[in-house]
Formats: sequence, C-alpha cells, structure tokens
Amino acid sequence: MMISAAGFDTLHQPVSMSSRELAGLTDISHGEVKRLIKSLETSRRLSQPLRATDYQRQDQTFQEYRLNKRDSLTAIARLSPAFTPAVLDRWHELEMRHDLPDFTNPAVAARAWAQEYERRQALENRIALIAPKADFFDRYVVVDEAMGFRRVCKLLQAKEADFRQFLLERQIMYRLSGVLTPHQQHLEAGRFELHRGTSESRHAFSQARFTAKGVKWVAGLWAAHTAREHKGAVA
Repeated sequence: MMISAAGFDTLHQPVSMSSRELAGLTDISHGEVKRLIKSLETSRRLSQPLRATDYQRQDQTFQEYRLNKRDSLTAIARLSPAFTPAVLDRWHELEMRHDLPDFTNPAVAARAWAQEYERRQALENRIALIAPKADFFDRYVVVDEAMGFRRVCKLLQAKEADFRQFLLERQIMYRLSGVLTPHQQHLEAGRFELHRGTSESRHAFSQARFTAKGVKWVAGLWAAHTAREHKGAVA
C-alpha cells in the first residue's frame, strides 16, 4: 500500500489535543482553558513543555495550546472532571484516526482488531470508574441559586475544614483579611458572586457565594478529589 510523503508525515506526527477542543467539549471559554493550562505549566504539572500553535478565524490569527493525552486529562481534572468521559472518547477518535493499519494484510488486520478490542475494554473500565463522579454531578447537584460556603459543605457532605483546605490548595479561593475570597478568574467565569454590605457597627464586609454554575463545577472537582482520597486510603 503506497502512502504519500504528506500522508506519512501526518501519520507520524504525535497525537495531540488542542485547548480549543477542550473548551468545546467542556463548554468553558477558550481563554479560561488556556489560563488553566498555563497555570499547570507554571506549577510544573505538565509532562512536556507547553506547545503553542497559531490558527485562523475570521481573517485573524489566534493561539492555541497542543497537549498530549496525559496533560489533557490533567487539565480536564482541574477544569471539570464530569467531562472526562467525553475527553476520553475524543482521544479514542484521535488515536484511531492516527494509527490506521494496513488492512490489506490479514495478520495486521487481525492484530489491529485485537488491539482495538483491548483498548475499548480499557476505555470502558476507565469510564466505569469515572461514572459515579459524573452521576453525582448530574443527579445530585441540582441548584438554581447562589449558595454560601457552609451550605455548599452541607450539600457535598464535606467537612468545613477539609473543603476550605481544598479550595485554598486548588487556588480557587484565598484568604483576604481572614475571609475566603475567590480568585479573579473564577469570578470572571461566573462561578462566584460577591455580596457587599455594611454591618451594624458600620464596617464594610464582602461575602462570596457560589453561583449555581459554580456549585456544579466545584462539585465535580470535589467528587474527583474524594475519590482519589478514598482510593489512596484503600491502597
């Protein structure tokens, strides 16, 4: 079977997923996805140097990041774990398209069928592990109003101290004059809203509340976090 030089080069390019694809799969703005990926690079959480490429849209040039499979799954774990099955399915498509065998050779075709069966089984096993998190996200986190820290803890059945530490370590919130305050990128993403007022003693105060969108988002992160903690305890 003859393969053109261009086709050979395409087949031998490393498979990657773009930050735009991650944004489309999760319905999160591309700008926010890029900021998260950049923060992962800064904190040395990526397995390889960040690679940026240009793309054209409406006669303008923009930039996107290209990630390998491990790094894209690291990013989705921070963005929204409930979408992990969708990202895994997309990777399956990318890898299948990249690794097409020579089906004119019966031995190669048989080997490819066996490998595909094994890969699909592994994928289904991984999705089965993720399914409880997605189920929690879709069925139990149904809110339509902003909620304070303590109400979210009750909803997630989380200890306040543990959930507070989780928010601080994930750089979702920080302490400002002793008060939990969301980082600006999460305010801009619509995950929090700030309620300002004046106390009876005329002191100005500001209280952060999770929006409905924010509750659903943080619930997915918390479910993944507690699953990892449970797995570590069992091991």
